[in-house]
Amino acid sequence: MLRKFATSFRGSSCLFARQSLKRKLCAEAAAGAAIVGRDFLSLKDFTQDEIKHLLWVSSDLKARIKQNGEILRPLEGKTLGMIFEKRSTRTRVSTEVGMAVLGGHAVFLTNDDIHLGVNESLRDTANVLSNYVDVLLARVYKHSDLDELASHASIPIVNGLSEVYHPLQILADLQTLQERFGSLHGLTVSWVGDGNNVLHSLMIGCSKMGMHVRVATPDGYKPNPTVIQQAEIIGNKTGATLYLTDDPRDAVRGAQCIVTDTWISMGQEEEAKQRLKAFEGYQVTSQLCELASRDWCFLHCLPRHQEEVSDEVFYSDRSLVFPEAENRKWTVMAVLLSLIQQHCPLTTKPTF
Repeated sequence: MLRKFATSFRGSSCLFARQSLKRKLCAEAAAGAAIVGRDFLSLKDFTQDEIKHLLWVSSDLKARIKQNGEILRPLEGKTLGMIFEKRSTRTRVSTEVGMAVLGGHAVFLTNDDIHLGVNESLRDTANVLSNYVDVLLARVYKHSDLDELASHASIPIVNGLSEVYHPLQILADLQTLQERFGSLHGLTVSWVGDGNNVLHSLMIGCSKMGMHVRVATPDGYKPNPTVIQQAEIIGNKTGATLYLTDDPRDAVRGAQCIVTDTWISMGQEEEAKQRLKAFEGYQVTSQLCELASRDWCFLHCLPRHQEEVSDEVFYSDRSLVFPEAENRKWTVMAVLLSLIQQHCPLTTKPTF
C-alpha cells in the first residue's frame, strides 16, 4: 500500500510539474493574444515581443511536429484563401502544406480565377471572401491592394509578397539565423544586391530584433527612402544600426551573414541587360566572403541565378539556403495559426 501511494504521489507530482511548466510557458506567450485577428502586412506593424512570439511558435511547431512526430490539428475546420497574382514555389507550397499539416484547408486562386480590382472591386472581393475563408493570403504586385483588402475584410490579411515588403521571408531568415547562432541580438547582416522588397523587410525585421544591417546596392537601385527612415527610427529604440554603401566589400566586412536575392524580379525582364550591367561586381563569391566574420553564413530566398552568387558559396557548408527555404513552412504556419487563434508553445522559448 505504501509503495502504491508513493507511485501515485510521484505521478501526481510529475503531472503538477508539467501543468506548472505549461502555465509558465503560456504566461511567457502572452504576446500571442495581441496577434489574433490582425493583418500581417509588414513587420513594422509588430512589436519585438510579438515577432519573438511568432518565431517561438514556429520553433515550437517544428520541434513538436518534425522532431517529436506529434500530430497537431489546431486549425481543423479552418480555411485559408490564397490569391496569387505572381507565381511562387516556396510561398505556395509552404503555405498549402503548412495549412494541411495544421488540419486546415487551402483554396488557391490565380489570375484565371480572380482578377483583383478588374472584374470585381477589391472592396467587394474582400467582403465576399470574408464570408468564405478564415484568413486570406495574397501575393500581389501592388502593396496598396493589400492595404485596401485589409481595410474592407473582416478576416486577417497576410502579405505573401508585394513590391514593397516580403515579411514571411524575413521571419524564415530570422528563424534560420537564430538556429545557427543561438540568438539574434547584435548580429550583423550584410545585403549585397538590389534594394527590393526582401531587403525592405530585412531592414525592418533586423532593426526590430536589434540586429545591424549593412547594405550594398548600385546607384539607382537603393532601397526605398521611406523604409530606410522606418528602419532607422526602429533602430534608435533597439540599438540596431543601418549602413548604406555602393561597395560590396565595405558592406560584407565583419558580417555574420551575407544575403542576396535575384537582380531581376518578376515584371523586370525588359530591364535585364541594364540590370546585369549595373550589378557587375556584386556577385557573392568566396573571395568577397573572406572579408566577413569567421563564422559567416549565406542566405538567399530563391530562386537563385549564378550571376548573384557563385556555386562555391551557394553549395558550401556556409550556405543555409535550404534550411532557410524549409523554415518558410514553419514560419507561415506560425503566422496563420497565431492570426486565427492564440497558441501556447510547449517548448522552451528560444534565446533572441
